[in-house]
Amino acid sequence: MFSTKAFLLQTAKELGFEACGVSRAERLVDDEKRLEKWLGNGMHGTMKWMENHFDKRVDPTLLVPNAKSVVSLLYNYFPSEQQADGVPQIAKYAYGKDYHTVVKDKVYELVERVKEKFGAIEGRVFVDSAPVLERSWAARSGLGWIGKNGNLLRKEAGSFFFLAEWICDLELEPDVPVNEYCGTCTRCIDACPTEAIVSPSVIDSRKCISYLTIELRDAIPQEFNDKMNGWAFGCDVCQDVCPWNRFSKAHAEPLFALRNEAINKSEEEWQRLGDEEFKKLFGDSAISRTKLAGMQRNVGFLVKEKAPRQFGEL
Repeated sequence: MFSTKAFLLQTAKELGFEACGVSRAERLVDDEKRLEKWLGNGMHGTMKWMENHFDKRVDPTLLVPNAKSVVSLLYNYFPSEQQADGVPQIAKYAYGKDYHTVVKDKVYELVERVKEKFGAIEGRVFVDSAPVLERSWAARSGLGWIGKNGNLLRKEAGSFFFLAEWICDLELEPDVPVNEYCGTCTRCIDACPTEAIVSPSVIDSRKCISYLTIELRDAIPQEFNDKMNGWAFGCDVCQDVCPWNRFSKAHAEPLFALRNEAINKSEEEWQRLGDEEFKKLFGDSAISRTKLAGMQRNVGFLVKEKAPRQFGEL
């Protein structure tokens, strides 16, 4: 006879999750201090929404009254195919269908199966869509450690995973955090094109290519000219250079398959794209977040990067 937690873990595995772990639902005191300092230094840039619901970010019982457990889940998105060379680069997580929908549907199915087995359970599901410190909860649940690039790293598996949470009133045995295995390695810090990793695990969003190409709505500052490394949507540099990602295995999710026609566009093709075609190609993709105008701004910046400089131009 399965215990509730054993059934949860087995069902998560059957649904394709890489891993599942549990934390006690309690205030994240250490993370509270770090978040306060990070926001105080303005490292969230124009993401003013990060300042909202501060208490909810660090206390899951404010999101789900009477919460007892935070269930953290990992879903692999490492692709079997890579983007073509020489085209504006897209972060691997956006190769296929929007992860918010795909992963959330999986978590909802997990929750329903647990409810069918054990009865009524109160809770909420989150996939990068609410004030939840996902990496902190995953680390507390023993699913990995937060690396120097700020991502959750998993020994002999890497970091190309989507994170999801189910905060619920189930009393589940919590898991134990794992050790940190970055050691003296600084490859991610050294490789960051814009020097956005200002200290181990501290990212200045204002310098991060992912922020500049997705979250920033204004023009990309000229100080980043010649530093974008060809990225038009997101950036994978700090993950690509991480030694632990040599263990990454290709995902088995058909909805995350690389869309060759949509993703492998030249700079000219991106600039010629119209709104209707953009919606048709990317309406169900994470790329829709930046809208066509944002993608064309990003690609235009890359074109300007590659343009030969005039005599006397700084």
